[in-house]
Amino acid sequence: MGEWAQCRSRKASSSHGWSGYGGQVLGAYYPQQDPSGSSSGSAVSVSVGLAFASIGTETSGSIVNPAEKSNVVGIKPTLGLTSRDMVIPISLRQDSVGPIARTVKDAAYMLSAITGKDRFDNWTFTQPYEVTPDYAKSCNPWGLKGARVGIPRNGIDFHLDDSSKPVMAVFETAIQTVRDAGARVIEEANFSSYDAPSFARNSSIVLDTDFVAGLSDYLSLLLSNPNNVRSLSDIARFTKSYPLEQYPDRDTYVWDRQLGRNITNVSPESWAAYQANLFMAGELGVVGALDRHKLDALIMPTFAAFQLPAIAGLPIVSVPLGFYPAQTALRMNLKRTLVSVAPNIPFGIAFVGRKWSEEKLIALAYAFEQRTMVRRQMKPSIRPTFELSDQLELTEETSYKLKVQYCVPVMDQPNLAHLIMAKTFSRLTSIRSWARSTFGFTQSLL
Repeated sequence: MGEWAQCRSRKASSSHGWSGYGGQVLGAYYPQQDPSGSSSGSAVSVSVGLAFASIGTETSGSIVNPAEKSNVVGIKPTLGLTSRDMVIPISLRQDSVGPIARTVKDAAYMLSAITGKDRFDNWTFTQPYEVTPDYAKSCNPWGLKGARVGIPRNGIDFHLDDSSKPVMAVFETAIQTVRDAGARVIEEANFSSYDAPSFARNSSIVLDTDFVAGLSDYLSLLLSNPNNVRSLSDIARFTKSYPLEQYPDRDTYVWDRQLGRNITNVSPESWAAYQANLFMAGELGVVGALDRHKLDALIMPTFAAFQLPAIAGLPIVSVPLGFYPAQTALRMNLKRTLVSVAPNIPFGIAFVGRKWSEEKLIALAYAFEQRTMVRRQMKPSIRPTFELSDQLELTEETSYKLKVQYCVPVMDQPNLAHLIMAKTFSRLTSIRSWARSTFGFTQSLL
């Protein structure tokens, strides 16, 4: 994934899918494609067939955005539906763990497997379920029939630019597809208020203060800490002195800003910013639109769908929608190292709902997927040449430690598939609560 979930550098000095340890993950639909992030490798690996499904984490867009750019399905669950135990936190008030897969049904199977209450993440005890739902049972090809879905135009319009025109053209066609499937579409199901600049300012305060506190807590729980990093300040010092981190070309602007704030995540300023955004995202935003119009879900282009659900802890299901047409002009990322917009690069449509509405969203998304089969319309430009299982070695070294090692194949002239493989799977991990409950092991990363 992108190092520190893109929570380190200015946008102009950062790139999605890059880490000092693993290098640069590339998207598979155009040479030097920006994979989006931060769960970049999770999406690319599924897209090219190295895994039937993968796990991503999302604070704000980090599952659904890379999923759309890899022409796959991404589910960002309701906050608390899946455990974040062992996940390096950006914000415990926003972080979610969810599946990425090639189809809605595959993602649904994976979601059921990772859902449940976990004593190491008390947010999971807000779940209304005693038994985990079987989300694959929601995959009904008639799932759109009789549904009420709305389009919050004012929540979409703010994000539009010239590169959005091809996306919006396909999105308008998708609206008719939804109608043809038997759904009632409510146009102009707008948010009561959407002050994007104010939302961004408040989000910066919340994420900055949550990250500093959450990271210190996480580091304090490590069983092995060979570099003795105990805080963000320690990590910043290490990063600036370690050559693989490419400092100062990749700066620490975000960390410097975070460390410069004289408040914490329990300060009145942080709490006020959180409450203001929660109100804007909920009553004035997504939840308000759903309730006023008695909707089952909102539909939006994925690129415009993730900000408000992030702070409100609401679920999103993103499915493939289309591809940039052949005449599309290239657009580079801000660092000018990756191609962000180009012919054949995919984009997605998002279904957004209330908390704990994953079953309904999966039904809607599956019905849309089955009517359109967009993923089949364009193949990745590369294919892997070996099986992922052949590159893994599991060794149980002691009765209490499980190590997962990536074995790099010997390649005199590695092709692009090998390169993506090496960068994507540079470090593997397992979910801590699963390892504890299954093996009783404590995990150690090599």
